[in-house]
Amino acid sequence: MGNESLEITSRSVEQTIELGRKLGQALQGGEIIALVGQLGTGKTHLIKGLAMGLGINSSEAVTSPTFTLSNEYQGRLPLCHIDAYRLDHAKQLEALGFDEMCTPPTIVVVEWADRVQTLIEPYHPIWIYLEHRGLDERQIRMENLSPEAKKHLT
Repeated sequence: MGNESLEITSRSVEQTIELGRKLGQALQGGEIIALVGQLGTGKTHLIKGLAMGLGINSSEAVTSPTFTLSNEYQGRLPLCHIDAYRLDHAKQLEALGFDEMCTPPTIVVVEWADRVQTLIEPYHPIWIYLEHRGLDERQIRMENLSPEAKKHLT
């Protein structure tokens, strides 16, 4: 990955989805994306946009895999969407085959990544932090972006 960071204010669901779409277009394959944010901050909307950027036709059907733990989608690059909310510790994600999921060119996105940080940190993920800034406004901070991805997002 890289060492670039970027902070963006999203003022609508549509802007959050568009940011995800641009990120999806910029990904090269094999990236791990770690999402951190409370309920309702737009994590799943960002992933819907990312799926669109990867050319995944079922973007409307992209949902958070809270109970199934992971969903997989096929597009320009494969996408594995993991929800770590219900996991008690990183070992549970490891037991689900996280290492195998992280095989390039698959893009792996982990919601609630702070719950499994010890497992995903060695993969040098792109960290994305989403915070409420009012009813519709979100502050989105991205860390560990490649220079190319940052350029595509700005």
